[in-house]
Amino acid sequence: MKKVLLLGDSIRMGYQDYVRQELAGECDVLYDAEDNGRFAAYTLWQANQMFKKYGAFDVVHWNNGYWDMNIEAPMHTPMHPVDEYLHFLRRIIGEIRHNGAKIIFATTTPVLSHGSAADNTGTGAQGIAYDDAWVRQYNEAARQLMDAEHIPVNDLYALCKEDAGYYKCEDKLHLTPEGYRRCAAQAAAYIRQALA
Repeated sequence: MKKVLLLGDSIRMGYQDYVRQELAGECDVLYDAEDNGRFAAYTLWQANQMFKKYGAFDVVHWNNGYWDMNIEAPMHTPMHPVDEYLHFLRRIIGEIRHNGAKIIFATTTPVLSHGSAADNTGTGAQGIAYDDAWVRQYNEAARQLMDAEHIPVNDLYALCKEDAGYYKCEDKLHLTPEGYRRCAAQAAAYIRQALA
């Protein structure tokens, strides 16, 4: 059976089980159920752990963004400014290609207003700062890189914008169950296309 790896932050953690349900019987969908991929440098490490554990994959569906653009007090700059973000995205691309997998990159989902949300993944962070202008900037930078690398982009940003509330739950950062199901269905469609 074909093997698919899901990488990314807490948004990925929200849709991972739904993707596995969507693709049941079609492929083996794997992910680290307990560990948030956080920022891109951490996802690079996490990808390497998954490759060591499971070997070669057919497809990797992956997102990063919120943690990279996050300004966590007392820091006054993002965890990864855009140039550093792109540096780590390139390194992740290189490692996935070395593994032999096809790549799908997913954009960061939109936010309604400037603010912050409590981290809900047990990593101990005090909060995730967000602003939709940051999301648009990081998404555009990532999209340009993926276009140059001929990597398909699953536009979760546009998908969530279809809903008046962007499918946001009470913390205004993470998604409602409906939002995660919608993201999973779209991710599954991209994965099917890559496996065809």
